[in-house]
Amino acid sequence: MRDKRKLKRRHLLYYLKVMDRDSDALIGFLVDITTQGIMIMSESPIKTGILFHLKILLPTEDMNKKYLNFDAKSMWSERSINTDFYDTGFELINVNSKDFASIEKIIYQLGFND
Repeated sequence: MRDKRKLKRRHLLYYLKVMDRDSDALIGFLVDITTQGIMIMSESPIKTGILFHLKILLPTEDMNKKYLNFDAKSMWSERSINTDFYDTGFELINVNSKDFASIEKIIYQLGFND
């Protein structure tokens, strides 16, 4: 699945917490991002083909709001290079223009320039 990606994912300077919007449970940490998808690193495997209601805890010093809420479908999951963790790729679903702008801001302010 990874090689079907249309946009290059941007790795972040530091990982942001990704939580379930309904339960506030920690899902994992945002590792990289595009305007179409994200990769989350977690301690447990995440089932694929599931629609998740997620939120990213944003650093308040860099953003105008506390959370970015969005829906995403888990597309693939595999052991990370560090075998204590799992990496899961998500496709962002129905992102509105305001949230799209927030994602671009995350990429610009927190992404590695490569």
